Amino acid sequence: MPLLSCRRSTPSLNLSNPIKINRDQILDRSSSDCPGRPEMKKVLLLSTNQATTPYPVPPLGLALLYQRLRVAYQVNFLDGFSISSDEVRRQLQEFQPDYIGLSIRNIDDMVKGSTHSYIPGILETYLAPIKEQSRAVLILGGSGFTIFPDELMTVFGADFGITGEAEEAFPLLLQALELGGDPSQIEGVVLPGKKVTGKTRPSLLLNAPFSSDLDTLLNYAPYSERGAYPIQTKRGCVHRCIYCSYPILEGRTFRKRTAVHVVDEIETTRNRIQNPGLVFEFVDSTFNDPPGHAEAICEEIIRRNLRVTLRTMGMNPVNINGNLLGLMKQAGFAQIDSTPDSASPVMLKNYGKNFTIAHLQKAAQLIREYAMPTMWFFIFGGPGETEETLLESFAFIDRFIHQDDMVHITEGLRILSTDAAGGAGDQGRAHSKGDFSALTAFLCAVTAG
Repeated sequence: MPLLSCRRSTPSLNLSNPIKINRDQILDRSSSDCPGRPEMKKVLLLSTNQATTPYPVPPLGLALLYQRLRVAYQVNFLDGFSISSDEVRRQLQEFQPDYIGLSIRNIDDMVKGSTHSYIPGILETYLAPIKEQSRAVLILGGSGFTIFPDELMTVFGADFGITGEAEEAFPLLLQALELGGDPSQIEGVVLPGKKVTGKTRPSLLLNAPFSSDLDTLLNYAPYSERGAYPIQTKRGCVHRCIYCSYPILEGRTFRKRTAVHVVDEIETTRNRIQNPGLVFEFVDSTFNDPPGHAEAICEEIIRRNLRVTLRTMGMNPVNINGNLLGLMKQAGFAQIDSTPDSASPVMLKNYGKNFTIAHLQKAAQLIREYAMPTMWFFIFGGPGETEETLLESFAFIDRFIHQDDMVHITEGLRILSTDAAGGAGDQGRAHSKGDFSALTAFLCAVTAG
């Protein structure tokens, strides 16, 4: 039987007279309501990400979903980074799940000129065993799926998908399937053959304390050797960089966790792992947005005298100041990332950045003053790039970046399902359903003089 023609039985739904979905009921169910009851449905969560460049990234989002589901379902967690198709088959045989959540983080490696697609490997390693051995309801999700939901629903032959955050939508979908509700009424849920018109409602769970406990769910050794333990202090991004997928995945507003909740997670994880070499990484879109949020977290770490090693992803030059960098050094930051992407006034505007070259120069000077090791990221070849704008970026690198810091340069700008696609004609979605070779579309228009 052809791989994608196998069909599973989806619970019958009475869509003409759907049962009302009770959001409060499903989100407030506790383990005391049904501890170990044999009628509890089984959910298998499977992360398909096997990328190791530049370093392996643990499945934070899926781990948070696991923590949400386990109070009401029997849940197994499989990390594709360390399992084979044989292990998937074994789990399917032994666990016999009713539902399978398949997370797709990346579509390909985004290497211009020699792009490697991850989709064929995911189909072979994970989907084939599922199609062969299970009649469970297949639900797709993850950041890669959120950007290409229509295409991936077709390629994978899934029963449902969830775009954006899944901590609320996933249990609501399961409730709808169990009670005869209408999944199409749940924000973010994707049905086969139905065009996606919206994204998942932003999760309300950031208001409550939570912890991924990643190291208890999977073999964490490969991640600790080259990566860091991810900590999310907020979701969303208000900025409009033309290529960035964060607003698509998390929305365009900042939803913050409290500093106490964030540092509680760090302290609990440190005490549980007890590894002096453990590094915590803040994985927000920009750590120092909005103003005061990063400072509060650093102050809480300092107050508790945790003595941890920290690093962070993007730092917004607008909000870099001496007070913040001083607090970061005192809290235990060993390294930061700075992602201006260009140091040309023209290109900063073209990229939709919220800062000027003056902001960037001041930030670089402060970073050197406070001796903060930094990894700088630049994208050459975006809309309007010329030899002159390239030379402006190189001049900034030579003048303002410390010789001991690292600089990473990417050639070409991908335009896929972002604000950039609006001004790029068909390049933003220049591919047919199922044809993932065309997902390697880049815009790289560097002209001389």
